[in-house]
Amino acid sequence: MASERTPQLEPSWLAVLGDAFEQPYMHQLRTFLVEEKKNFTVYPPGHDIFNAMWNTPFESVRVVILGQDPYHGPGQAHGMCFSVRQGIHPPPSLQNVFKEIERDLKIPHPNHGCLTSWARQGVLLLNAVLTVRAGQPQSHAGKGWEQFTDRAIAELNRRHEGLVFALWGNAAQKKAAMVDRSRHLVLTAPHPSPLSAYHGFIGCGHFSRINEHLQRRGTPPIQWSLPPMGTPLD
Repeated sequence: MASERTPQLEPSWLAVLGDAFEQPYMHQLRTFLVEEKKNFTVYPPGHDIFNAMWNTPFESVRVVILGQDPYHGPGQAHGMCFSVRQGIHPPPSLQNVFKEIERDLKIPHPNHGCLTSWARQGVLLLNAVLTVRAGQPQSHAGKGWEQFTDRAIAELNRRHEGLVFALWGNAAQKKAAMVDRSRHLVLTAPHPSPLSAYHGFIGCGHFSRINEHLQRRGTPPIQWSLPPMGTPLD
C-alpha cells in the first residue's frame, strides 16, 4: 500500500471501499507498513497487494475463496490467496487444492500454480490479511487488514445475491458470521495445509458443489483446469 492518499484499488472496489482508507485503522496500518518495510522484507510487493481485486472486479464476483495471509517465501505471494506466479513451484497447500480438484472433478494437476484464470472468471482469491513479513507467517495479523477484509466481505454479502463463500480453515470461517446464508451458499472445510488437509479438506467436494450452485443459478461453471504454462494471463 503506497503512502499516497489515493489507494491503488480497482475502480469498482474503490467505489465500494474507498472510504475505508480514511478510517483510523487504515492510517495506523499504513504507518505500520512504512516502518515495517524499513527493517524487513514484506510480501507481496506493494503493487500486488490488491491483486485479487484487480483481477476480480466487485461486480464480477461469483465465488469467494478466503485464505489466511500471503505466502511468506521469496517470490511466492502475488496478491491472490493460494496462487503463485508461473515458474514458482506450487506450495504444499496449493498442491492439496489441486489434489482435491483431481479427486472431485478428475482434472489432472496443472504444470504451474497461477490461479489468475480462476480470478478472471469471478473467483475472488482474497486473504484475510494482505501482507506478511518474510519468513514469518501471520506477522501482520491484528494490524488492521482484518477490518478491511471484513468490510469487503460485508459489502459482497449486502450487494450481491447467490455468491458462494468457500471458507477453508478457522481464520476464514470467522468471516462466516458476516454472510447471510439465506442469500448465499457458505461452504466450510479444514485448511488445505499439510497439517489439516486430510482431516476433511480432501474429500470436501467444494469445487463440484460450487459449479452445481452456479449452474442452478443459470451462470457458467468455473473452469477449474488451468491454462498451460506460458499462457499470458498475469
